[in-house]
Amino acid sequence: MTPVVAAAVLFAAVTHAGWNAIAHRITDKLVGFALISGGGLLIGLAATPFVAFPAGPAWPYLFVSAAVHIAYYALLMTSFRLGDFGQAYPIARGSAPLLVTLLAAVFAHEVPGVWASAGIAVSCLGLTGVGLWGLRGNRPDWAAIGAALATGVTIAAYTVIDGMGVRAAHSPLGYIAWLMAVQGAVLPAFLYVRTRGDTLRLLRPFAVLGLLGAALSVAAYALVLWAQTRAPLAPVAALRESSIIVGAAIGALFFKERFGAPRIAAAGLVVVGIGLMLRAG
Repeated sequence: MTPVVAAAVLFAAVTHAGWNAIAHRITDKLVGFALISGGGLLIGLAATPFVAFPAGPAWPYLFVSAAVHIAYYALLMTSFRLGDFGQAYPIARGSAPLLVTLLAAVFAHEVPGVWASAGIAVSCLGLTGVGLWGLRGNRPDWAAIGAALATGVTIAAYTVIDGMGVRAAHSPLGYIAWLMAVQGAVLPAFLYVRTRGDTLRLLRPFAVLGLLGAALSVAAYALVLWAQTRAPLAPVAALRESSIIVGAAIGALFFKERFGAPRIAAAGLVVVGIGLMLRAG
């Protein structure tokens, strides 16, 4: 992993934490995710005339990924509804990198070397620390934890699927544009069926915030997909999840959730892990 790729993934991590915070901030989770998903649909459709059409072998990956992303949105909505942002977000994102490492080894034949493996392990230790600190002093909410862990499984699944799909597409921008276009209509359509005449009334107060979240979401994932064409899947996944540190900081600043010294130590472990992954590159 080169410094340029690492910088792109780190920037993606910041924007990813930003759109997740926006989604958490919108009180009606279905409205928030419908806006973000629908905004992604508009961005994807607007981009398709200007990007290369994905190559044929990429389309099976793209359709399967769209289905997994819809499951991801549903589980993420549930975890945000049941748990604090500073708890649900770290558990969901922190549980994914090790599973990505396993899936990438099995399906993409990418077995990380010693330095990369050490970096992934150290980063995951730090990310897990952030999530566990969110449980400190509280009785565990197993429903929220279960939803967050299930979200992590979907994250790992679409990470590997899209990593293989974007390489087959020969056009990262074309792949992300069509992925957003294919998956983006489902949640807005579900909201419309559920609310009927109240849809616009429910969307209007959060429209600007939701569309901002959509722009951040598309930008974050486009950067990650580009990085997956330049570096192995597992280190990219682990580095992307440094967004957990940003998410914990956002939770402390805007949602009045505790950050604390243990989370600072966990952030230090993530930084060490990033250094080891760069050493592998």
